[in-house]
Amino acid sequence: MFFVSEIMAIAPDSYKSYLQAMVYESLTKLQISFERVNTDEAISMEDCIEINRKLDMKMVKTLFLCNSKKTEFYLFITTADKPFKAKDFSNALGISRVSFAPAERMEHILGVKVGAATVFGVLMDKENLVQVVFDKEVLLEEWYGCSDGTTTGYMKVKTKLIVNNFLTYAKHIPTIIEM
Repeated sequence: MFFVSEIMAIAPDSYKSYLQAMVYESLTKLQISFERVNTDEAISMEDCIEINRKLDMKMVKTLFLCNSKKTEFYLFITTADKPFKAKDFSNALGISRVSFAPAERMEHILGVKVGAATVFGVLMDKENLVQVVFDKEVLLEEWYGCSDGTTTGYMKVKTKLIVNNFLTYAKHIPTIIEM
């Protein structure tokens, strides 16, 4: 059975990565409240079902994409149940076809490994290499569920605080598309 801890509303006692520490420091600085759980390692959206149930929200799907030259990067945030179609994404932005960025680029730019892609990764993107793109449907949800930068820590935050407060603080103004 997949382990999900009891809900907590405070930062962990210790951090597993530099990014995870930055996440909780930023939320504290911005006075953004959250609920979080510790879990077994969650890699797939199927692993997130128990997390969703415990936190009473819907986890977003966060994809790290790039152009064929690997010079333009996109952090696409959509609903968990929606299949990703590169052609539709590219058409919505008016750009050439994208694909999944290499795992090593994601780790270098966002400070996360596969399975832990999160909007909070933009804290590591000091050069503004990444364009944050939201599927409009995500913005309709009151709660935003995502990784805290690890594959064993997940949180629930008000969607409007992520979009309006956190991303402004991180200097990444999102583009919103309809998929």
